[in-house]
Amino acid sequence: MIKHIEVYARTLREANYILETRSTLRQTAKMFGVSKSVVHRDIKIILAECDKILYDQVQLILKENINLGQIKGGESTKQKHLKK
Repeated sequence: MIKHIEVYARTLREANYILETRSTLRQTAKMFGVSKSVVHRDIKIILAECDKILYDQVQLILKENINLGQIKGGESTKQKHLKK
Protein backbone atom coordinates (compact mmCIF):
# COMPACT_ATOMS: atom_id res chain seq x y z
CA MET A 1 0.00 0.00 0.00
CA ILE A 2 2.77 2.44 0.91
CA LYS A 3 4.57 1.66 -2.36
CA HIS A 4 1.45 2.64 -4.32
CA ILE A 5 1.24 5.94 -2.47
CA GLU A 6 4.92 6.64 -3.21
CA VAL A 7 4.46 5.88 -6.91
CA TYR A 8 1.34 8.05 -7.09
CA ALA A 9 3.14 10.92 -5.31
CA ARG A 10 6.12 10.61 -7.67
CA THR A 11 3.77 10.61 -10.66
CA LEU A 12 2.14 13.84 -9.50
CA ARG A 13 5.56 15.43 -8.95
CA GLU A 14 6.64 14.37 -12.45
CA ALA A 15 3.45 15.70 -14.02
CA ASN A 16 3.71 19.04 -12.22
CA TYR A 17 7.38 19.30 -13.18
CA ILE A 18 6.50 18.77 -16.84
CA LEU A 19 3.77 21.41 -16.61
CA GLU A 20 6.01 23.96 -14.88
CA THR A 21 9.11 23.47 -17.03
CA ARG A 22 7.62 22.08 -20.27
CA SER A 23 10.32 19.42 -20.07
CA THR A 24 10.60 16.23 -22.09
CA LEU A 25 10.30 12.71 -20.70
CA ARG A 26 14.10 12.39 -20.78
CA GLN A 27 14.63 15.65 -18.91
CA THR A 28 12.02 14.66 -16.34
CA ALA A 29 13.57 11.22 -15.88
CA LYS A 30 16.99 12.77 -15.32
CA MET A 31 15.56 15.22 -12.79
CA PHE A 32 13.86 12.47 -10.76
CA GLY A 33 16.63 9.90 -11.10
CA VAL A 34 14.48 7.30 -12.85
CA SER A 35 14.43 5.87 -16.37
CA LYS A 36 12.49 7.37 -19.25
CA SER A 37 10.39 4.19 -19.29
CA VAL A 38 9.35 4.76 -15.68
CA VAL A 39 8.26 8.34 -16.38
CA HIS A 40 6.43 7.17 -19.49
CA ARG A 41 4.59 4.47 -17.52
CA ASP A 42 3.81 6.87 -14.68
CA ILE A 43 2.27 9.41 -17.05
CA LYS A 44 0.58 7.09 -19.55
CA ILE A 45 -0.88 4.60 -17.08
CA ILE A 46 -0.93 5.89 -13.52
CA LEU A 47 -1.69 9.55 -14.17
CA ALA A 48 -4.25 8.68 -16.85
CA GLU A 49 -6.14 6.55 -14.31
CA CYS A 50 -5.83 8.91 -11.36
CA ASP A 51 -6.13 12.45 -12.74
CA LYS A 52 -7.52 12.72 -16.26
CA ILE A 53 -7.42 16.54 -16.34
CA LEU A 54 -3.75 16.71 -15.33
CA TYR A 55 -3.01 13.86 -17.75
CA ASP A 56 -4.57 15.81 -20.64
CA GLN A 57 -2.53 18.91 -19.79
CA VAL A 58 0.72 16.93 -19.64
CA GLN A 59 -0.09 15.15 -22.92
CA LEU A 60 -0.43 18.50 -24.70
CA ILE A 61 3.07 19.50 -23.60
CA LEU A 62 4.57 16.12 -24.50
CA LYS A 63 2.99 16.21 -27.97
CA GLU A 64 4.33 19.72 -28.45
CA ASN A 65 7.81 18.51 -27.45
CA ILE A 66 7.59 15.66 -29.99
CA ASN A 67 6.58 18.08 -32.75
CA LEU A 68 9.44 20.44 -31.89
CA GLY A 69 11.87 17.51 -31.93
CA GLN A 70 10.71 16.48 -35.38
CA ILE A 71 11.14 20.03 -36.66
CA LYS A 72 14.65 20.26 -35.18
CA GLY A 73 15.54 16.87 -36.66
CA GLY A 74 14.30 17.92 -40.07
CA GLU A 75 16.27 21.15 -39.94
CA SER A 76 19.39 19.26 -38.87
CA THR A 77 19.04 16.85 -41.78
CA LYS A 78 18.44 19.74 -44.18
CA GLN A 79 21.61 21.51 -43.01
CA LYS A 80 23.59 18.29 -43.31
CA HIS A 81 22.56 17.85 -46.94
CA LEU A 82 23.17 21.50 -47.79
CA LYS A 83 26.81 21.15 -46.68
CA LYS A 84 27.45 18.37 -49.22
